[in-house]
Amino acid sequence: MTIKPNPFLLQGTALISFSGGRTSARMLKAIIDAHDGRLPENIVVAFANTGKEREETLRFVHECGTRWGIHIYWIEWCAEAPGFEIVGYNSASRDGEPFAALIEKKKRVPNWKERWCTQFLKVLPMFSLMRSLGHGEPGNYLEAIGLRDDEGIRILNGLENAEKHGRRVIYPLAKAKMRKDDINAFWAAQEFDLQLPRGVGNCTHCFAMARADRINRIRIHPDDVSWWLDKEARFGRFDRRDSMQKLVDEARRAPTFFEDEWEPSDSECGVACAGEPA
Repeated sequence: MTIKPNPFLLQGTALISFSGGRTSARMLKAIIDAHDGRLPENIVVAFANTGKEREETLRFVHECGTRWGIHIYWIEWCAEAPGFEIVGYNSASRDGEPFAALIEKKKRVPNWKERWCTQFLKVLPMFSLMRSLGHGEPGNYLEAIGLRDDEGIRILNGLENAEKHGRRVIYPLAKAKMRKDDINAFWAAQEFDLQLPRGVGNCTHCFAMARADRINRIRIHPDDVSWWLDKEARFGRFDRRDSMQKLVDEARRAPTFFEDEWEPSDSECGVACAGEPA
């Protein structure tokens, strides 16, 4: 009888891309368990903060690191070398500072044609972190990304993109045949969980979400809308379908909603983008 290798037992140097969502956190815990509760020094766990993550996400990332006894690199994009800044739970940006700085540098917002926010604010700073730690360029190490077995199209796109750029991307959850129900069952049995309200994602008002989801997020979290309105007024629209102001006006006209009118989106950053989530 052939014994299948444990997909969570990583061989060699690896970057674990932790988005701060339930799915990537489940992957992280499985990798920790596969290594008998202690990660080798050449396995790096990184969380890239854009400054527009929800406070619940930041608390969740902090709690994962504390409860599981591992070091998580909290990083933020910056224009100066080496391309990232080390922060922590207390010092992490909470008003979109890294995101705003990148928009100012590019003189435009990410949009339906150029969804570069995940790539520049999350993926590239992680590569810079690995470079600074002496692990070299992408392709010299594994990249463990938290996509499930029921996210086949995204995995295929991710593998194609990785091959094109010489990256060694792996999807341990998919290899283990874990699906969304498995992730939910795991967190239902834990003593802590990501406390995001239903229908709300890590990024406060991600423009790549479905229209109904975006309106729902405005209803749930109206306090943060002004940041997005300001960026759109100064640098152009995020979405060709609807301006942020139009969605805000619609949410105000209909402040309540029926639950069967929308389907909550996954909270992982990059879920609606062509590239992999960070």
